[in-house]
Amino acid sequence: MKIYMVGGAVRDRLLGLPPGDRDYVVVGSSPDEMLAAGYTPVGKDFPVFLHPKTHEEYALARTERKTGHGYHGFSFHAAPEVTLKEDLARRDLTINAMAEDAEGRVIDPYGGQQDLQAKVLRHVSPAFAEDPVRILRLARFAARFPQFSVAPETQALMQQMVRAGEVRHLVAERVWQELSRGLMAEQPERMFAELDASAASTDLYPPIPVVAGRLNATADAGLPLAARVAIWLADCSPEQVSEVASHLRLPTDCRDLALLLVRHKIALLQPDALSAENQLDTLERCDGLRRADRFKLLLSTLPILGAAPDIVTQWAKIQAAAADVDAGAIALAVRTQEHIATRIRDARIEAIRNLS
Repeated sequence: MKIYMVGGAVRDRLLGLPPGDRDYVVVGSSPDEMLAAGYTPVGKDFPVFLHPKTHEEYALARTERKTGHGYHGFSFHAAPEVTLKEDLARRDLTINAMAEDAEGRVIDPYGGQQDLQAKVLRHVSPAFAEDPVRILRLARFAARFPQFSVAPETQALMQQMVRAGEVRHLVAERVWQELSRGLMAEQPERMFAELDASAASTDLYPPIPVVAGRLNATADAGLPLAARVAIWLADCSPEQVSEVASHLRLPTDCRDLALLLVRHKIALLQPDALSAENQLDTLERCDGLRRADRFKLLLSTLPILGAAPDIVTQWAKIQAAAADVDAGAIALAVRTQEHIATRIRDARIEAIRNLS
């Protein structure tokens, strides 16, 4: 049995980046031997085990063969005779197809170190075309490493995959998993540019109008995922946002924040053009009193859309003024129950008006 660290951990170490999750390949072993050594099996489709102490993942070296369309259309063969080189050959990009032994020596049969130095994203072998999710992964890596270019032959291969219809077989959850990671990368716009360049975007999600610079600005501002999704969809109609949310099965928080932004961005961007009554209406339509944290997150998207910092501050003051109204005291002071809501609203409008 020989154990090697593989994939992203090796790549990131060579790039001088902080280590993330570490994955290991075990060569020359079997499931029975792994179990006898105390490893816990977790893999459903192929033998993957958790280390008895570190709980890191250890996978038996394996090869794979295309058996159908899409991400799940593969059969796997894991056996003691499968070599490390054979296991690395099934990986997507050369920079992800390196291994490191226990002494720290790098095993690099496909030129990953050379491509790291040249800053090139290049597929390992023609088998890249067998898994359409690799188009998304490459686009995500392009967003994470924006200084890297895509090898022309890899770009041509991705276009060929799209023409063959492979991308249409990807399930929404897998697409969103990759898109969400790319959205949180250094330059999210690079991901969408690469998906457009390969023509994969047409098969992945409905057409989305994108303003250059905005998504990258969300990364510069360190905004969380829901805010980045809202900016991505900011120029859509509510109907288009709902279509994208349904198509990609977006998380509820991402969908809801995007809908709030597209429905209310005009009012949010010009509070001075609104009366105190309309300011309160906007606040309530955004559920800014009950969901103050989400309203704060919504406000964080406004500078990306061109709002001056004082607009965000102004809305924060409006929200605080309305929230400071003692609704309970008003309810106790009003004799007729049907008048309570009106009195509370009037008090909030007055509090907002007094900010001027």
